[in-house]
Amino acid sequence: MKILMLSWEYPPKVIGGLARAVADLSQALVEEGHEVSVVTGDWPESGQSEYVQGVRVYRVNQFFPKPMGFLDEVHFMNYHMVQKGAELLSQAHFDLIHAHDWMVAPSAKVLKHAFEKPLVCTIHATEWGRNNGLHNDLQRHISDLEWWLTYESYRVICCSEYMRDELRRIFQVPEDKLSVIPNGVRVEDFARVHQDLDNWRRNWALPEEEIVFYVGRHVFEKGIDLLLSAAPKVLEHRPQAKFVIAGKGPCHDELKRQAWDLGLGEKALFPGFIDDLDRNSLYRLADCAVFPSRYEPFGIVALEAMAGDAPVVVSDVGGFSETVQHGKNGLTFYAGNPNSLADNILHLLGDKALARRLNEQANLDLQERFNWNHIANRTMESYKQIGAHRHEHKQFYDRYHIISDVQERGKRVRESSNHGRW
Repeated sequence: MKILMLSWEYPPKVIGGLARAVADLSQALVEEGHEVSVVTGDWPESGQSEYVQGVRVYRVNQFFPKPMGFLDEVHFMNYHMVQKGAELLSQAHFDLIHAHDWMVAPSAKVLKHAFEKPLVCTIHATEWGRNNGLHNDLQRHISDLEWWLTYESYRVICCSEYMRDELRRIFQVPEDKLSVIPNGVRVEDFARVHQDLDNWRRNWALPEEEIVFYVGRHVFEKGIDLLLSAAPKVLEHRPQAKFVIAGKGPCHDELKRQAWDLGLGEKALFPGFIDDLDRNSLYRLADCAVFPSRYEPFGIVALEAMAGDAPVVVSDVGGFSETVQHGKNGLTFYAGNPNSLADNILHLLGDKALARRLNEQANLDLQERFNWNHIANRTMESYKQIGAHRHEHKQFYDRYHIISDVQERGKRVRESSNHGRW
């Protein structure tokens, strides 16, 4: 099968988990014998056309008039994605278009109808979920684009049962359009670490300190403020703990102020953005990786921490509650509750045998439940389910063209008649 993927981000352009998920899925589909082309946003250090691990990646030229805001930038990008997508679809046969999230909804809709191709979409998160409701015009507009994409798609893929319920509740997506397929992780991507880890560790913590590690975007929904609020209790009982909070985002400075106000001092380190090698090394060294999200459709970061051999503590929210089983492959705490979070961190730091048992089960789960090749095969099954709709799809366009031809002939007759009168 030949698939055209649309995604606003693709490595090395990585804003959130979407980029990694699209890349891993695309590569796994290629490994299973399929052809995948990805149309995505540009990146300063990347060419306009690349061949990455069997995937053909096209980065659209985004030179355009300076946008008035983020939404204008997204729509400008879609104009270029339509241009590149139309070029590819005109040159070669593609079986379907697979669009990822609302940022590519306009180009997905145009290409679907212009080239009469079945459309599949993956909704990785919703604006309603990220903000616990819709509170301004921008959020409502983004939510409308999300609904539009689900409406135009033959199949809607989501990553968890939690997200299935959310899409049914918010957008009334019919049950027979929905497929639940989890994300996965490539364990080998987390194997490369700094050569002299013990020496490198000194950049982050004293020899006797235990590393509690967070990495991700610094936004409200990720709940980093809850981790900081839990830190004083952890330090009261475990003064050798050290909190390393990596990443950037709009809440970064506010979080640093919170740490200062809590008196955490040198016990809270904010290194900002870290590269993959540093991330992998910190996972390997961490005594505990913590992800205290308020909203998490899936939570691929938990799988990444497991792949890096870090025992995890996550909130019992959204997809986390489906990927992390408390006491089996990780620990979960009551979402939004810093006291519960502190208790679980202390439990993990104080019981190294438990941490080892959790890691062993986590490694098994990565192999059996979250293997990308298995996920690629499930995605193909979802693609094949649109076959039943292809006949309806063709009938629709046949009717459309018949109606258009009739309307055009009627227009010419009217023009001829009017011309005769004059």
